[in-house]
Amino acid sequence: MHRHLRGLLTAVVLLAVAAIGTTAPTAHATDRPVRELPTAIDGGAWKSGHLQGMALDRRKGRMYFSFTNLLVKTDLRGKPLGSVTGFTGHLGDLDFNRQDGRVYGSLEYKAARAFYIALFDGDRITRMNMDALTSGVVSTVHLKEVVRDYTADMNGDGVFDGDTAKTPDHRYGCSGIDGVAFGPEFGSSPGRQKLTVAYGVYSHTTRTDNDHQVLLQYDVRNWKKYERPLTESAPHTSGPAAPDGKYFVYTGNTTYGVQNLEYDGHSGNWLMAAYKGTKPGFPHYTLFVVDGQKRPVWGDIRGQQRPERGRLLSLLPEGLHHTPSGTYGWQSAGQYGLVSLDDGRFYLGEAGKIQDGTGTKETGEAVLHRWTGNAPTPFTKVDPAVRRMPVVR
Repeated sequence: MHRHLRGLLTAVVLLAVAAIGTTAPTAHATDRPVRELPTAIDGGAWKSGHLQGMALDRRKGRMYFSFTNLLVKTDLRGKPLGSVTGFTGHLGDLDFNRQDGRVYGSLEYKAARAFYIALFDGDRITRMNMDALTSGVVSTVHLKEVVRDYTADMNGDGVFDGDTAKTPDHRYGCSGIDGVAFGPEFGSSPGRQKLTVAYGVYSHTTRTDNDHQVLLQYDVRNWKKYERPLTESAPHTSGPAAPDGKYFVYTGNTTYGVQNLEYDGHSGNWLMAAYKGTKPGFPHYTLFVVDGQKRPVWGDIRGQQRPERGRLLSLLPEGLHHTPSGTYGWQSAGQYGLVSLDDGRFYLGEAGKIQDGTGTKETGEAVLHRWTGNAPTPFTKVDPAVRRMPVVR
């Protein structure tokens, strides 16, 4: 009996271990942890534009920094591992696509009326100063919907006035694109992952049709057929004819729209970091949060020249509240980089300048914060003694 009982207990233990082994992993913990994420990652100092965005490959322990005309790849100690140079356009916000292992970023060529998503193969970025045009590490997909809104002749005079806020042109005040992030389709969390692209919006205080943030969603699983090498001398137009969804968030006019966009898997919400606006009648918050629990509703897009309806998203009713406009938000950093760790912690980008013997250089650093939701500032820096966040491989 003792032998049979011992055998039965052994079988029970083995079954329990097998059950544990088949439990679905969390979103970022598919493999065993090998080290902790640091409380700060130095992005270096470069002769470039200022820091625009960041993307983290947690599985391989790599951070990517966008410096307007330069992409830098580092390890988690801040050691530069490679860079991509030669952009004459505006490289903005970044995000990492865990499904294909590539970095996606917004890329603008306003003079050429060309707006792209740039796709970087991080594994092939193996040395410094790799050329964006000739190295083969960058491909691009053209966004026709953005071009249509950017070039819209809103006053009907037959003239497109170009890259300027001082015009009634540009539908919704569209100045191009900046914020990008992967997350579920709006209203279906959890759901199929899509790439969300946020418009830049010109600061203009007298027009009424530029008080929304405009978000486009794309299913990128079939984008291989659209991808083309970056050719700045002859911009291509290969890309989807239209987004899978177009959404509007009423925030009041900001200065250049959503600078950094991020989906937070911990809360199921979307964070939009913006530069402070100047239009009277609004509180000029610098961080807005889209309530991920609420489905989009079909409704009037306020302030348009002609009545227009679209899919409207709701702001999370937390933080500061401005009763006259009905908007909610916070006064917060995040405009230079915003990366959710999906556990209540975020890397926020900090930008700066230094002077050395070669002149002025732009700096960037990813600094670990915890979300508190407190008003007016919802983030607090994480103490190094309590960081304990594993990186996985």
